[in-house]
Amino acid sequence: MSWIALSICSALLLGLYDLAKKHALRDNAVLPVLFFGIVTSALVWSPFVLWSHLSPLNFPSAQFLVTPLAAHEHLLLFLKSALVAGSWIFGYFALKNLPLSIAAPIRATSPLWTILLAVFLMSESPSPRQWLGIAIVLAAFYAFSFVGKLEGIHFSRDKWVAYMIAATLIGACSAIYDKFLLQTAQIEPATVQAWFSIYLVVVMAPFYALWLRGAWPRGSFEWRWSIPLIGLLLLLADFLYFTAIAQQDALIAVISPIRRGAVVVTFLGGILIHKELNFKPKALCIVCLLFGIVLMKLGS
Repeated sequence: MSWIALSICSALLLGLYDLAKKHALRDNAVLPVLFFGIVTSALVWSPFVLWSHLSPLNFPSAQFLVTPLAAHEHLLLFLKSALVAGSWIFGYFALKNLPLSIAAPIRATSPLWTILLAVFLMSESPSPRQWLGIAIVLAAFYAFSFVGKLEGIHFSRDKWVAYMIAATLIGACSAIYDKFLLQTAQIEPATVQAWFSIYLVVVMAPFYALWLRGAWPRGSFEWRWSIPLIGLLLLLADFLYFTAIAQQDALIAVISPIRRGAVVVTFLGGILIHKELNFKPKALCIVCLLFGIVLMKLGS
């Protein structure tokens, strides 16, 4: 399957993943939901890791074989897990406290932050078309602030909006790091995802332990079917994503906006399933947002 087709399928699964997260987090404690979703992913990959290590010659599929790594490569994947954990902690808290039709479009601005980070940290110069795309995305983002006010959300002083922006910024850094791992370091997609999933449990376990010990207000926790579904949907979405990036002609500048198309699935789910308000102005903002993202990537 081509990397574009893989990216589109990944985007659809990401949209379903966001819907499952919203269901799992409604009136539920954030950290145990996040932790058990991560544990689900690690449990799925653990048999593959063991089989690949104990009997690699008898492993039935090269695509899922977890190849041996040097110590520095394990460190690289541990750093990837730390990045993702930070993004998820901010993102889960934001998603719990914001309407899905507000939170998802904020997360969809990730390509904007990727370009801006490149401008300020790596002295890159966007093309005129990219600057136009940036302007449109910023305008759509600003318009969302007015729509948010209709629901009592003030972007300039709402901490959950700040949390979602932080999650998006860290996620943008993680996307750049993914290309380094898969193309520069040339670690296989299955190996990246397997160890990244396992190390996520290691990174998140102290936070979950602190929650159990009452380090901050615990809130109530209820087990729901959507919690393991979070882990499974993300596994599928990320495996397709990593497989797409690993193809030598794949462009992260194209894959990133395609994946942001998940906002369409999430937005429709927020309106149809969660009965969120102000459908028309949000839809207009999303159309402008996606148009700006396309312009940014066409100008690459």
